Amino acid sequence: MKQPSPLGVPSAEGSVLPQVRGPLSGAVLTALSADVPPTYEPDAVLTADIWGEDCQLSLYMLYELHYRGFEGVPDEREWDPDLLRLRRSLETRFLDALRSALVEGPRTVEEAFTPLLVEPVDLSSSLSHQLQTNGKLWQLREYAALRSLYHLKEADPHAWVIPRLTGRAKAAMVAIEYDEFGAGHADRIHARLYADLMEDLNLDPTYGHYLDQAPATLLATVNLMSLFGLHRALRGALVGHFACVEVTSSPGSRRLAKAMRRCGAGPAAEHFYTEHVEADAVHEQIVRHEVIEGLLTDEPHLEEDIAFGCAATVLLEDRLTAHIRTAWDQKLSAVRTPLLMR
Repeated sequence: MKQPSPLGVPSAEGSVLPQVRGPLSGAVLTALSADVPPTYEPDAVLTADIWGEDCQLSLYMLYELHYRGFEGVPDEREWDPDLLRLRRSLETRFLDALRSALVEGPRTVEEAFTPLLVEPVDLSSSLSHQLQTNGKLWQLREYAALRSLYHLKEADPHAWVIPRLTGRAKAAMVAIEYDEFGAGHADRIHARLYADLMEDLNLDPTYGHYLDQAPATLLATVNLMSLFGLHRALRGALVGHFACVEVTSSPGSRRLAKAMRRCGAGPAAEHFYTEHVEADAVHEQIVRHEVIEGLLTDEPHLEEDIAFGCAATVLLEDRLTAHIRTAWDQKLSAVRTPLLMR
């Protein structure tokens, strides 16, 4: 095993490496744990199911190197050329699959966002509505465990877009992010509030703890924002993703707050969502009228990318909702392995 350089001291604070789900994630796991290049068949990426467990976990692990990394893995592996080469191959296929799925998707900001600005009359397909009206505590726990892979890094990938913006768009984006990161108060950071929610639900709030429980449909939603965030060329798509999250958050958060209260989940569990009802209603106005309009003033050619980022977010959220609802409708768990009580 090669020795890490002084800049590549093994991390002691990252997530625990997950269990493999196929040859590609096995290659990544071996590369990270043994500090060697990844070894895989030449056509493995081209023939693998990009929506499947193996590819999405592989992408997640490779992206996680740009966040907090993994326990025992040298920090220098973030920029390992062999890992980056594999990541590039996987994310190219991921991006191509998204574009193929949205070939008939919206091309303008108005087309992408107008349907999201009106609360649908029929909420029967809404997961938050289902949880509000007849959700069980075990379902809220599963939902919270799955969403922790996003919410415990909430706003982090969106911060990557800040140096790629100018003027109005940058100022507004910083204002929203400042709020997301607690407005200077560590105990108000939204990721911290989510950890408190998890404590109320008797879940482990450790960053990345539920990675092994998360199916590919959930991993894809997190990989999407990492894909957009890490590429300057996709800055418009990241803004579209962020705007979509903010526009759709407030109504869903209101329903989830009621679900937490109805099931007696605890004050911190309810508070996370009540906080987002008000905050994201404000954020929605800022992101639409300042971030998006400011970006389009500076770079009007990015409009189609913004629309694509929004549509891709809706697509993957719908896939995740379908997975969860299908499992629950069959009285099955939506997570890959049962959740343990702490």
